Formats: sequence, structure tokens, C-alpha cells
Amino acid sequence: MTVYFIGAGPGAADLITVRGLRLIERCPVCLYAGSLVPEEIVKAAPEGARVMDTAPMHLDAIIAEMEAAHAAGQDVARVHSGDPAIYGAIAEQMRRLDDLGIDYEVVPGVPAFAGAAARLSTELTLPEIAQTVIITRTGMKASSMPEGEQLEILGQSKATLAIHLSIRNLDYVRRALEPYYGDDCPVVIAYRATWPDELFIRTTLAGMKDEVRKHKITRTALILVGKVFGDVAFRDSDLYNADYSHVLRNVGKKKKASA
Repeated sequence: MTVYFIGAGPGAADLITVRGLRLIERCPVCLYAGSLVPEEIVKAAPEGARVMDTAPMHLDAIIAEMEAAHAAGQDVARVHSGDPAIYGAIAEQMRRLDDLGIDYEVVPGVPAFAGAAARLSTELTLPEIAQTVIITRTGMKASSMPEGEQLEILGQSKATLAIHLSIRNLDYVRRALEPYYGDDCPVVIAYRATWPDELFIRTTLAGMKDEVRKHKITRTALILVGKVFGDVAFRDSDLYNADYSHVLRNVGKKKKASA
């Protein structure tokens, strides 16, 4: 018996991996985060499967379901949104399973920031503009940030930022980043990216709070900050430069013309 922690992707039902979907289709127990996982995905569970929305459940109750499945010799599809390695709260579940001697495996998924970038047709790393992506959040009531990971420190990099779980903390986001990015820095508020009701707001650090208030967004939104989201001039990458040699393309050697 194995518990499979499965990343369901950012929202669109067809963005789950083939491996993840096949596991859901065969596992007799399916525990899913109902507030963030599309119902269409868990409908793939086999007929007669025990399918439970864990959104209203606490950790002990979730682990109890896994223990019961273990006693019955039944595999469990534990379905999380996005990629379970990013703000997935799976580490505490795996720690409990280690103590219980229950096997588990993690199946990656498309993270929210990647889904948003795809819908925006935006590359997050542009030559000489940004070559670093920082995935972070801000400290709120439920959880503070570890020392050294505050936006005031991360912002000094001027990297592309994907700020999770912070849509109600926009005053702080602006205050922390303005010295390094400027009030006119491009910002995209990605609300439920890849879902049918997705919304993308293109704004700036200075204007983002008013825009979010206007659209009444209070949750399930990602704050994307950086020059890559604006109309920026950048040079072509050397990857496909005809004059650039690499291990798979040696421009110094010319193919002989066929006879």
C-alpha cells in the first residue's frame, strides 16, 4: 500500500500529469484539497472509490484516513493543487507517515507560477533582464517568514518574483519592493490562472492595490513582479545563435556538400 501525493496542477483539469491521472484512476481512496483541485480531476477515481474533500479536515483526521486505507491494503491518491513541493503542506503528512511506517511517493505537478506564465505567454527569464525567479510569500497571521527571507532582502536581487499567499498584504509588498523595483515596476495579479474564471490584471507596484480592490480579489491570486512583465527590450539568447558553438552544434565544422 502506498500514499501518492499528487500535484493536480494550477487549475485546468488537463494540466495534471499523465502519471498523476493514472494513479487517481486506479486508487480506491482519493483525498483531495477541494477548494483548489478541480472536481473533474477527482471524478476520474474508480467506481466505488472513497473520495473525500479534505478542505474542512484537520491533519489528524486526514492521517486517520490514510491509516485506515493502510490497514485495508488500499492505495491512496492524496491530491494537492499545483506542485505539492511548493506550499503543499505535505512535509508534515510525510513525517506522520514515516512514524507509522506507511510508504508514500510524490508525483510532481505544474506549479501555479508556471501555469500563470504560460497563460501570459511570458518568459520569466530574459537575457540580461532577469535570470532568477524567486518563489516566496509574505508573513501573515498564520505563518511568519524565516529570518533573511523577508521581501526587503529578497527584493535587493531585482529578480522576477512570484509572491504567493499575499494578496491581502499589498501595502507591505509595495513598501518592501519599491526601493529596488520602483513604483512603476510591472506587476501582474494572476487570479485562478488556467481556471475557466481566470483573471489577469496588468498593473504596477503603485497601482496594484487599487486594481485588486476594484476587482474584489481576496484569495487564490498570485502576485508576479518584475521587468519581464513589461514592454522591455532584450537581446536574443545565444542558445540558437548561428555563430555560437556548443556541444551539440559546432559552427566551426561545415558539412560537406553531397555529391
